Amino acid sequence: MDATIYHNPKCSTSRKALEKLRDAGIEPTVVKYLDQPYTRDQLTQLLDDAGLTARDAVRKRESLYKELDLASLPEDKLLTEMVQHPILVERPFVVTDKGTRLARPVDRLDEIL
Repeated sequence: MDATIYHNPKCSTSRKALEKLRDAGIEPTVVKYLDQPYTRDQLTQLLDDAGLTARDAVRKRESLYKELDLASLPEDKLLTEMVQHPILVERPFVVTDKGTRLARPVDRLDEIL
């Protein structure tokens, strides 16, 4: 099975998701999205495939969320901010042949393994 994980190695949930993939015998393509930021089209596709909105996938506990007053922005402007500041995107997104999930909690991966 092919898989891609949009990974932040500093995030324990992201590390657990990567470990779960490997434990399932899958060596995924690892995209460190802070080093290789999302394009708008790419993030839009991930959200659509996972059945999420930008508001569903924004890190509301991130200090930048409050600093930029993102709670007041409409969806399209929020998406723009998430592309410009990828730290604002919840993690990890995982894509397999069976679908796309935001692996929070990590057990969500079971749906696409």
